[in-house]
Amino acid sequence: MDIINEGNGAAEQNGSDRAEGERGARARIPARRGFAAMDPQAQRAIAAKGGRAAHLKGTAHEFTSEEARVAGRKGGEASRGGRRPEVSNSELEQQA
Repeated sequence: MDIINEGNGAAEQNGSDRAEGERGARARIPARRGFAAMDPQAQRAIAAKGGRAAHLKGTAHEFTSEEARVAGRKGGEASRGGRRPEVSNSELEQQA
Protein backbone atom coordinates (compact mmCIF):
# COMPACT_ATOMS: atom_id res chain seq x y z
CA MET A 1 0.00 0.00 0.00
CA ASP A 2 1.48 3.34 -0.99
CA ILE A 3 1.21 6.08 1.59
CA ILE A 4 1.47 9.64 0.29
CA ASN A 5 2.59 12.10 2.93
CA GLU A 6 1.62 15.65 2.18
CA GLY A 7 3.67 18.45 3.65
CA ASN A 8 1.19 19.10 6.49
CA GLY A 9 1.97 15.80 8.21
CA ALA A 10 -1.28 14.07 7.15
CA ALA A 11 -0.82 10.70 5.45
CA GLU A 12 -3.23 9.56 2.72
CA GLN A 13 -3.55 6.41 0.68
CA ASN A 14 -3.64 6.78 -3.06
CA GLY A 15 -6.86 5.80 -4.91
CA SER A 16 -5.96 2.28 -6.05
CA ASP A 17 -4.76 1.19 -2.63
CA ARG A 18 -7.84 2.69 -0.97
CA ALA A 19 -10.09 0.52 -3.14
CA GLU A 20 -8.11 -2.60 -2.22
CA GLY A 21 -8.42 -1.72 1.47
CA GLU A 22 -12.19 -1.34 1.23
CA ARG A 23 -12.55 -4.69 -0.54
CA GLY A 24 -10.36 -6.31 2.09
CA ALA A 25 -12.51 -4.95 4.92
CA ARG A 26 -15.69 -6.42 3.41
CA ALA A 27 -14.00 -9.73 2.62
CA ARG A 28 -12.86 -10.30 6.21
CA ILE A 29 -15.62 -12.50 7.57
CA PRO A 30 -14.48 -14.41 10.64
CA ALA A 31 -14.28 -18.17 10.17
CA ARG A 32 -16.76 -20.24 12.12
CA ARG A 33 -14.87 -22.30 14.66
CA GLY A 34 -15.70 -24.58 17.55
CA PHE A 35 -19.42 -25.00 18.31
CA ALA A 36 -20.37 -22.46 15.63
CA ALA A 37 -18.84 -24.66 12.92
CA MET A 38 -20.81 -27.73 14.01
CA ASP A 39 -24.22 -28.67 12.76
CA PRO A 40 -27.04 -28.15 15.32
CA GLN A 41 -27.46 -31.88 15.95
CA ALA A 42 -23.79 -32.26 16.93
CA GLN A 43 -24.10 -29.26 19.25
CA ARG A 44 -27.16 -30.81 20.91
CA ALA A 45 -25.41 -34.15 21.38
CA ILE A 46 -22.41 -32.55 23.10
CA ALA A 47 -24.58 -30.31 25.27
CA ALA A 48 -26.72 -33.28 26.31
CA LYS A 49 -23.63 -35.23 27.37
CA GLY A 50 -22.55 -32.28 29.51
CA GLY A 51 -25.96 -32.02 31.13
CA ARG A 52 -26.07 -35.71 31.96
CA ALA A 53 -22.55 -35.61 33.37
CA ALA A 54 -23.40 -32.65 35.60
CA HIS A 55 -26.46 -34.43 36.99
CA LEU A 56 -24.47 -37.62 37.65
CA LYS A 57 -21.77 -35.59 39.38
CA GLY A 58 -24.40 -33.74 41.44
CA THR A 59 -23.33 -30.25 40.35
CA ALA A 60 -26.29 -29.52 38.05
CA HIS A 61 -28.86 -26.99 39.21
CA GLU A 62 -32.41 -28.20 39.48
CA PHE A 63 -35.08 -25.51 39.70
CA THR A 64 -37.65 -25.70 42.45
CA SER A 65 -41.20 -24.75 41.48
CA GLU A 66 -40.73 -21.41 43.29
CA GLU A 67 -37.52 -20.62 41.37
CA ALA A 68 -39.22 -21.51 38.09
CA ARG A 69 -42.18 -19.28 38.92
CA VAL A 70 -39.91 -16.30 39.66
CA ALA A 71 -37.87 -16.89 36.51
CA GLY A 72 -41.01 -17.06 34.38
CA ARG A 73 -42.31 -13.83 35.90
CA LYS A 74 -39.01 -12.06 35.19
CA GLY A 75 -39.02 -13.33 31.62
CA GLY A 76 -42.54 -12.07 31.09
CA GLU A 77 -41.61 -8.65 32.44
CA ALA A 78 -38.56 -8.48 30.20
CA SER A 79 -40.42 -9.52 27.05
CA ARG A 80 -43.16 -6.99 27.75
CA GLY A 81 -40.49 -4.30 27.65
CA GLY A 82 -42.49 -1.79 29.66
CA ARG A 83 -44.71 -0.96 26.70
CA ARG A 84 -48.00 -1.66 28.49
CA PRO A 85 -48.96 -0.99 32.09
CA GLU A 86 -49.06 -4.10 34.22
CA VAL A 87 -52.57 -5.28 35.13
CA SER A 88 -52.93 -6.98 38.50
CA ASN A 89 -55.04 -10.08 39.07
CA SER A 90 -57.54 -8.15 41.20
CA GLU A 91 -58.15 -5.69 38.33
CA LEU A 92 -58.74 -8.58 35.95
CA GLU A 93 -61.24 -10.18 38.36
CA GLN A 94 -63.14 -6.90 38.68
CA GLN A 95 -63.43 -6.60 34.88
CA ALA A 96 -64.89 -10.12 34.52
